[in-house]
Amino acid sequence: MKKSKYSLLLVLTLVFSLILAACSGGNEGADNSKEEENNAASDVPQEFKMLDSSEIPTMDTVLAEGSTSFTYIGNVGEGLYRLDKDGKPVPAMSDGEPKVNDDKTVFTFTLRDAKWSNGDPVTAQDFVFAWQRAIDPKTASPYGPYMMGGKIKGAAEITQAGADKKEYDLNTLGVKAIDDKTLEVTLEKPVVYWEDLFAFPTFYPQNQKFVEEKGEAFASNAENLLYNGPFKMTKWEGTDAQEWVLEKNPDYWDAENVKMEKITVNVVKDSGSAVNAFEAGETDMTGLLSSDLVPQYEGDERMMSWLDASVFWLKMNQKNEALANTNIRKAIAMAFNKEDLATSILSNGSVPANYMVPKEFVNLDGEDFREANGDMLVYNVEEAKKHWEAGLKELGKTELTIRYLGGDTEASKKIDAYMKNQLETNLEGLTVELESVPFAVRLERDNAMDYDLQMAGWGPDYGNAISFADLWVTNGGSNRMGYSNEKYDELIKKAQGELATKPKENFEALQEAERILLEEDAGIAPVYQRASNILINPNLKGLVQYQYGPDYSFKWMTMQGE
Repeated sequence: MKKSKYSLLLVLTLVFSLILAACSGGNEGADNSKEEENNAASDVPQEFKMLDSSEIPTMDTVLAEGSTSFTYIGNVGEGLYRLDKDGKPVPAMSDGEPKVNDDKTVFTFTLRDAKWSNGDPVTAQDFVFAWQRAIDPKTASPYGPYMMGGKIKGAAEITQAGADKKEYDLNTLGVKAIDDKTLEVTLEKPVVYWEDLFAFPTFYPQNQKFVEEKGEAFASNAENLLYNGPFKMTKWEGTDAQEWVLEKNPDYWDAENVKMEKITVNVVKDSGSAVNAFEAGETDMTGLLSSDLVPQYEGDERMMSWLDASVFWLKMNQKNEALANTNIRKAIAMAFNKEDLATSILSNGSVPANYMVPKEFVNLDGEDFREANGDMLVYNVEEAKKHWEAGLKELGKTELTIRYLGGDTEASKKIDAYMKNQLETNLEGLTVELESVPFAVRLERDNAMDYDLQMAGWGPDYGNAISFADLWVTNGGSNRMGYSNEKYDELIKKAQGELATKPKENFEALQEAERILLEEDAGIAPVYQRASNILINPNLKGLVQYQYGPDYSFKWMTMQGE
């Protein structure tokens, strides 16, 4: 998203998740998503029902890594900053802007008066505890090392010490409670997107006393959680739950601007069933529509559409001897028809991706990031076959069997079946074994690198190309496919270091890193940039979609009269 955003790791499911979902252009129904509708009629109940296509994998901020978790965490919790209606980070738990030292590495935040849902005050120590817990190797946070490493002072050293099975001191992390209301954060080096960083759920606070008292039961259900955001989760029985309920948090510091009183969420994985429920008036908002349903609602005011900054690709696990071969990876990356997939299988506005960093996401002085590299690893069966034959010869094989880890939703299965057919048809001697699993299981297997090929995607965690580029550094927290390239690593290191305050050079370094990853190494096989479509009750106003972080915010929503 991003997170999500795992950084949906982004993440609702292959089409519905991993990515931190958002509108980056072509947003039909934008006046529904951005409209300020805080003056609801007093006689209209401020509640609505919605559907999601996935269970919530976790509500623990330090263990979350997909957009499903980030979305609900983002609505019941809050960090130093929060994304506003326009997707811009603004002070939240921070009482105004922080004091910043001259070299922009030390930030001193004053916290506003705010409470947890049990009445305890939100303190600076709550941030220290949560951040230390997220970086502690014993916690095995998937996002802590990724979001903090190279950014928060001392984070990378703690992670490395854990990997080396050496002692480490969590107090060396660059976060300190000066007093209950004053938090000091020290960065490793200047970070231009620091507001985005501190708005991300991994950096939310946690009540130390509550977490330690609950022990292993913490975040296991609604009763074992505390809330400091716009809503409280009053019903959620855990990761297998098919229904959960959010209710307005009266102790939230900005409660007067939260009008919605109750949100009921049910899991419906089949898009057709979700549409039937919507048409029957049983729900006010669906999850993302499958491709076959989108054409039916073209021009319908109830359908809201937007192009995400989320890109989907095949991850190729280089622990597999065959996938460690560059020619084999290039063959796979060029052997499937992306245009056909986007138009015939998805048919929802998604576009073919011959890139890692999405179009219409970041630009410098009017230049889109995409302009330098253009398209790479384009569909080309003849070239794919040449690489395939060369790779097989280098491996001393005439055929290969490769496991393909996919999702269990209707849309995911369609995509995976298409990919299997394309790869087996165009690469003689290849057998693809599909393994369709629930999203939570896929996250577990991704973390364990228990796959060969995996359809995955990424939504950015902050508004900078580095949110995509630093996924693939050697041994990086999100690089769970064994990719490694010294030139790539050096470019990312420069982009995050000496070039961090030099916009043009930074931009060019990240463009070159993308070229190396794709054109030289075929480290991943890009597939498509996602478009999203949902059905929403026209009387339901104020839904905000984000380009990074949580998919949605419900904070400003209202139900209007007929």
